Amino acid sequence: MDLLLDIALLALLLATAISIAWIKDLFAAAMLAGIYGLLSAGFFMTMGAVDVAFTEAAVGAGISPLLIVMTLALCGRYQRADRARARLAIALVASVGAMLIAATVDMPSFGDANAPAHMHVAPHYISESMAEIGIPNIVTSVLASYRGFDTFGEVVVIFTAGLGVLSLLMARAEQPLQASPQTPVEAQSRDIVLRVVAKVLIAPIMLYALYVQFHGEYGPGGGFQAGVIFAVGFILYGLVFGLDAVRKVASHGLVQMLSAVGVLIYGCVGLLSLVSGKNFLDYGALAGNPVTGQHVGIIAIELGVGITVAAVMIMVFYLFSAQLRVRSVQTPATASSAVLPPLDDVQGAEGRAG
Repeated sequence: MDLLLDIALLALLLATAISIAWIKDLFAAAMLAGIYGLLSAGFFMTMGAVDVAFTEAAVGAGISPLLIVMTLALCGRYQRADRARARLAIALVASVGAMLIAATVDMPSFGDANAPAHMHVAPHYISESMAEIGIPNIVTSVLASYRGFDTFGEVVVIFTAGLGVLSLLMARAEQPLQASPQTPVEAQSRDIVLRVVAKVLIAPIMLYALYVQFHGEYGPGGGFQAGVIFAVGFILYGLVFGLDAVRKVASHGLVQMLSAVGVLIYGCVGLLSLVSGKNFLDYGALAGNPVTGQHVGIIAIELGVGITVAAVMIMVFYLFSAQLRVRSVQTPATASSAVLPPLDDVQGAEGRAG
């Protein structure tokens, strides 16, 4: 039964990927990308990677398609035909695909207990992590402690990506980020069902994010997953009740500051370890008992991860929304359809870039 389920999911993933590459309606491609993310989440669930699964569901099936749709509202819905570029893309994809297939010949069988990946550090993590780290979730032990340097690098990458988006979009979005009498203000969604459902769901989403944040030591979760879920709650609020409403809860300046605060929390934990005479990110220096120190350090750095991930995603949403507001100011006739296209009229926003 598991084999049939895996085959079905892989077949659906392949069909969805081919449809995304083939279709010229970019809005439909964005929706298919969300379906691809949801199917990927289901595939991760069958493999037992629950934390990766609900991260993929939130990002791949939720936030990413939303940002793509908001981008389409700026640059148009339909893809221009370019046969030369299409041939080049097909040749590149075919070449890389052939190399990947050739590489799988030398790989061990899936699930092989004698695979190199299972013969080196993995046995140590499985047998010794409880005694050394003191928490039952081995995934959290590996990500937050054993390879804490790598996770710190991932957080810095997310922060840097947020800075990149900020530098690209802030120049044109600077004025619309501040409400003014000349700037049209989004009304909340006219759909009463969406407003009621959002009011019912937002509080449980936030509560679940806190649960995932502080329960990552004992079950699937942690800062990355909690940050994504927390951002989803804010973005849902902004989509339904308008950008100005959500900025009253978390201003753009506050979100920018928090994106850096999370990285600083993570880095300061490592500096505290150095000051205590231990190695960087050696949490054992944070308490008299090394295991207790591991608990304290992991909770602190996971909090930093969650803050940075949530703040960067919310900041990107703010910047894209501000770009749509810029477009609505420049083209007042389409202002009502240019603000938050996923909940209003996406078709009214298509093709404005020619």
